[in-house]
Amino acid sequence: MKCVELADQFGIEHLRLTERPHPELKFGEVLIRVRATSLNYRDLMTVTGVYNPKQPLPLIPLSDGVGEVVAVGDGVTRVAVGDRVAGIFAQGWTAGEPAVEKVRTTTLGGPLDGMLTEYRALSQEGVVKVPDYLNDEEAATLPCAALTAWSALIAHGQLKPGDTVLVQGTGGVSIFALQFAKAAGARVIITSGSDEKLERAKALGADEVINYRQAPDWDKAVREMTAGRGVDHVVEVGGTGTLAKSIRSVRFGGHISLIGVLSGRTGEIDIAPVLMQNIRVQGIIVGSREMFEAMNRALEQNRIRPVVDKIFALDEARQAFGLMAQGGHFGKICIRID
Repeated sequence: MKCVELADQFGIEHLRLTERPHPELKFGEVLIRVRATSLNYRDLMTVTGVYNPKQPLPLIPLSDGVGEVVAVGDGVTRVAVGDRVAGIFAQGWTAGEPAVEKVRTTTLGGPLDGMLTEYRALSQEGVVKVPDYLNDEEAATLPCAALTAWSALIAHGQLKPGDTVLVQGTGGVSIFALQFAKAAGARVIITSGSDEKLERAKALGADEVINYRQAPDWDKAVREMTAGRGVDHVVEVGGTGTLAKSIRSVRFGGHISLIGVLSGRTGEIDIAPVLMQNIRVQGIIVGSREMFEAMNRALEQNRIRPVVDKIFALDEARQAFGLMAQGGHFGKICIRID
């Protein structure tokens, strides 16, 4: 079977299209003919060696992919041949609270081989049927980015109609957060350094937009837009470079979902406002299979369509990662596997 792997050293330039033997099914496993995959920032960090410099190689990257079940092993009852499924991000986390043994060693695309391959064998417990109304590329965006946004706002944030949400940027998680927030009846303020992307966000329902290049003190703009109160929720994808402003943007008793590290992982943060204003800062590590299935029900009810910005072929994996590295995308980048 064809696959893309990171062979013997880190770097986008070391991704290669190669052949591997077809997987042999074990008890309880299903064989998926993968049709589409999608990229997340974590995948870029993994390929470049930033996420886990000790990651054993070779590695098939990408945690997110969707395809058709073409064979099932003994003992499989959850899915059948012909079902269209996605693998869950953490294969060991089906329900309940996250734990080291459920998450750390069971995630696709590192440390486990990922979905950038024609065929992938996964446990029946590690797959979820995807909504019929979505095409393959749209469905491939769900396991990480969509579920992270869902976990942040719905599972942990307990978003309510009338709440105000601040969304940073226009990448995969951020656009899903915009869509979920609007479906829940919330008001959304979104930031970006591109007026073009902000116009696209407004077309998706964003109520107010801030170009952080033109308004570097965007936290002050957020306060003005909320009559000095601050927002109820912040979808924080920037990391230490933006966290201080997120803290200044959120209301007394508000909620910050800490998701990304685009602007840095380390730095000095004044935690006094967090304590004195009863702010809740919640780290988000995607979500469980149970959360995935709940999210899918909401997607179907609201007919939300994921935003796919660009689709590449399997032999264009380097170009896909290059676009992710440039930050030139709006929503999701996908790779089709014909």
